[in-house]
Amino acid sequence: MIDNRVSLDLMEFVETKILPRYNEFDSAHNLTHVTHVINRSLQLARQLGADMNMAYTIAAYHDLGLEGPRAIHHLTSGKILIADSRLHRWFSNEQLKIMKEAVEDHRASASHSPRSIYGKIVAEADRDLDPEHVFGRTIAYGLDHYPEKNKQEHWERFMEHMQNKYSNHGYIKLWIPGSPNEKSLKQIRELINQPQTLRRMFDELFDRAVTAKQT
Repeated sequence: MIDNRVSLDLMEFVETKILPRYNEFDSAHNLTHVTHVINRSLQLARQLGADMNMAYTIAAYHDLGLEGPRAIHHLTSGKILIADSRLHRWFSNEQLKIMKEAVEDHRASASHSPRSIYGKIVAEADRDLDPEHVFGRTIAYGLDHYPEKNKQEHWERFMEHMQNKYSNHGYIKLWIPGSPNEKSLKQIRELINQPQTLRRMFDELFDRAVTAKQT
């Protein structure tokens, strides 16, 4: 029987030594984001009967590779996890191998299905597809990484990203049938097909994000 609790000493280690590293990342991948992914991972692990300590740690390490090039951050995150000898206190070599692969498999643009249930859990947890959350994170990323763009240029980048990732022809994939993300992804796709409605939402969220950055 899987214990529904995360080891307290593991949690103390992660919260003091790992999570603070997210304070250095952009606002779309910051401490709020990783905390959300951890919470969703634990919910899914509990539902699926997976190891809670493994799911917790995978979620905590999943974006650490953003300390390097974004394009390969999932691979770098896996290397960071497997190289962290401190984790041998809680996990076997076989568990760590599964955890490394899960971190590598979490990226939305991955060309293959996650290799284990743990990869599916973190991939699904990383995809909080509440429409306003998705739109807000996309805008936040654009403001952080392309400050030279004007509002219209941000809108064009936003729409290109929506089409490439979230549309009916986008690359995003969901790996756990019946998850809440299925309904949310359908809502996003409906909004992509209503550009006037989506533009009004974009304008409101964009103005709010700009104001927040100025305060």
